[in-house]
Amino acid sequence: MTASPAMQRYAAEIYRLQQDHEQVPLSLLSSHVESSAQAISTMVKRLQKFGYLVHEPYRGVRLTEAGEKIAMPSLRRHRLTEVFLVKVMKYDWATAHELSDTFEKGVNDEIEDRMDELAGRPTRCPHGEPIPSKDGVMPAVKDMPLIDVPSGSDCVISRVRTHDLEKLGYIGELGLVPGTSFHLYSCAPFKGPLRLQMKPHDHLIGYELAASLWVEVTRQGPGNTPPIFKSPK
Repeated sequence: MTASPAMQRYAAEIYRLQQDHEQVPLSLLSSHVESSAQAISTMVKRLQKFGYLVHEPYRGVRLTEAGEKIAMPSLRRHRLTEVFLVKVMKYDWATAHELSDTFEKGVNDEIEDRMDELAGRPTRCPHGEPIPSKDGVMPAVKDMPLIDVPSGSDCVISRVRTHDLEKLGYIGELGLVPGTSFHLYSCAPFKGPLRLQMKPHDHLIGYELAASLWVEVTRQGPGNTPPIFKSPK
């Protein structure tokens, strides 16, 4: 069976969510696709029937290899549309995701190819997520969460993994966009702030904001030096 556009969109959303969740709860899926619990249940049963996902009651769903394959066209179109909106139509990167949800539904193969050409054959969306190739191959990305990087490391921002408009706006103001290099000077313990050394200004950002940034480490640092406690005499 050829997967319908609706099935592809659901599979694409599950693919996004399972990057951070071993099993995607149906409640989480519902909040992201903005559909009723009944509609979610119907689509999940349909995807499971054709072998596109595995559903574990009380845990959630996860795509099979076939399910990941049908997710690629929708992911490609969505991320390519984001690039087109930002690079060609000059929309802000913070609003591109939501606009793309509506815009992409009217895009056919011919328009997609033209958008790809006008946008310069991009391989990443404005937030740094990889764009699958026309034949459905997802490029490999070797990065890690900034919060897991040892202090003293040199890094390049790879992806900004949030769609929160306020966060994206603030991250953009700080210049912490994909491709930006910086030195991770320090990481305060117990989920404290992180100090980033970059030109022209250093930035001190909170743990929650740092969790949205994924980076490629170009030189790994030694990490924080634990304080030396002296016993009272």
